[in-house]
Amino acid sequence: MAGSSHGHTPAAWTGVTIAFIGFCVSGVFMVMAEPVGFWAGMVVVVLGGVVGLIMRAMGLGQSKEDAHAEARAAAAAASSPAGVKS
Repeated sequence: MAGSSHGHTPAAWTGVTIAFIGFCVSGVFMVMAEPVGFWAGMVVVVLGGVVGLIMRAMGLGQSKEDAHAEARAAAAAASSPAGVKS
């Protein structure tokens, strides 16, 4: 995956960061045995996914066409012999 831009977009980074913060909040409140705080953290986790989807819809994520073009290019590079360009 290092050869592609999978997940290297502002939408992906923002959504994952928000979800990670929610996960940490939920974990802390679970240890403290506070169900309200735990569920508040879970809401933040879901909010991270929603924010990521909204940002992708706004054009800050990788489009499906770009992802398919990169996958085809990677497959073509992997199938051709080394040093031979098609």
